[in-house]
Amino acid sequence: MWATVDLARRHWMFWLLLAGGLLLRGIAQIAYEPALLFIDSKKYIFGTDFMNTIWGSFDPLGYSLVILRPIMILGRSLAYAALVQHVLGMAMAGALYALMLRRGVYRWLAALAVAPVLLDAYQLNAEQTIMPDVLFEALLVAGIVLLLWQRRPGLFLIILGGLALGASAPVRQVGEALIAPALIYVVFAAQGWRKRLLHGAVLTACFALPIVGYMSYSAVIMQYGFELSNMGNAYLYGRAAHAADCATLKLPAVERPLCPSPSLSATLGVDGLVNAPESPRVTYEPVNIQLGLVIDTNAWQKALAYSVLRQQPMRVAGDIARDSVKIFALTRNTEQGDTQISRWQFQFGYPYYPPGLTRHGYNSANKVFARAGGGGHARVHWKADIALRYYQLHGGYTPGPVFLFGLLAGIGGIFTFRRRRDSSPALACLLITGCAVAVLLGADLYEFSWRYQLPALVTLPVAGAFGVTALVGFFRARAQAQRSMTEAAGAVEAVESVDAVVSGGSAAGVSAVRERANGDAAAEVRNVADELAVAGSEQAAP
Repeated sequence: MWATVDLARRHWMFWLLLAGGLLLRGIAQIAYEPALLFIDSKKYIFGTDFMNTIWGSFDPLGYSLVILRPIMILGRSLAYAALVQHVLGMAMAGALYALMLRRGVYRWLAALAVAPVLLDAYQLNAEQTIMPDVLFEALLVAGIVLLLWQRRPGLFLIILGGLALGASAPVRQVGEALIAPALIYVVFAAQGWRKRLLHGAVLTACFALPIVGYMSYSAVIMQYGFELSNMGNAYLYGRAAHAADCATLKLPAVERPLCPSPSLSATLGVDGLVNAPESPRVTYEPVNIQLGLVIDTNAWQKALAYSVLRQQPMRVAGDIARDSVKIFALTRNTEQGDTQISRWQFQFGYPYYPPGLTRHGYNSANKVFARAGGGGHARVHWKADIALRYYQLHGGYTPGPVFLFGLLAGIGGIFTFRRRRDSSPALACLLITGCAVAVLLGADLYEFSWRYQLPALVTLPVAGAFGVTALVGFFRARAQAQRSMTEAAGAVEAVESVDAVVSGGSAAGVSAVRERANGDAAAEVRNVADELAVAGSEQAAP
């Protein structure tokens, strides 16, 4: 009993935040039953039915295979999928908190770092929605925790961490970018070139295994092709066309109609240029007169994108940069052309997205639930949904400056790295900050959406906590080393004083005293040098 009381007392802030997160998730589960659906939800619910390819494999379907298919095979309601995602959200917070305590982060700082994933209403909305984002976050967190659980990860943890991070790519293709920070981390964390080579090769192989496995399943079983997604060229076109200055762009005549006007580009944005009916890639339908068939323009779209990249690279880079800094805004807003943020906000009543998801008819949410195995009609508890919407719109989200602080602190922590000491705090900052940049910037390369910024909740605040810990330890050790140097200087002065006092004594005695004092001072100076070399390397657990 006393052990339990002591545990609650020492971690009271975390338990309080955990209780708040549990309460909010209970309200979300009650507010929208059986679960929330989005435009793309049907693709994940039915996309693995390779006998009926109407839904297509536009994106990786690892989420369907891991969560949805088992639930549907058991004949369960999609409410169980939402429940699993809520549990994953709580588990991510607990795992990150335990990792930070293990690696010397202060308890209060660790609790604050996991508050966003527990309390952010956009995270709650994602957990209640049949979409792959929460599973992607969970695999990302699992990989980070496994690789950082020990100061220098062993081969077993590297295998598990590589599998977890690699499994994120069949859930969201941007997970492919995680190989870069993970590989850099394991190479720098290992000692000796043989171990570095071994750990890097093992991580790469384990990372590639889930990706190759899913691509083989897609090609052989679902017959969608040996690929993670078939939408890469479409989004490449959307980004390039949005950034292009068509008036000065040199294009073949057959590709010219695919380049949008400035007004249309600003109105539709990247997502609209890919999916909207008004997009040039949809409205442009050239006909082969000889065959009497409409020409597929996918090859021309790809060629236009590469023309923009070659001729106007700075416009593309500027377009990406403008999108990448939107996450640091104080409030959650959307600009012209952005995917509407209302899609990720709780609504008064059950949300619909016609024509793909409607209140009535063949595409109604009720029929989707029925075909998925049950769960009843789409229904809303009006008091709960009002409470969630007011909470989300009036402060129930993580402000952008919090993400900016986490990014800057994480980068600062990386620069505490020194070769001649235990650099695990700096390497922890390298892994977490690198994963955040890889995932967020990797998504922004194609388009900006507040949905794609969700991984920031489980990476940037944690990177900030590790960064603050590394920086505080570094400067404390540096200050202590300076004090030791001052004491060493005082020892040298003491030698001179002794010399003056015993000047009347024997030369041999004076020489012996001087040598002993000088030896003590030299030892002190060496200790100071050692402390400078190991400055900030160790942090006592709170």
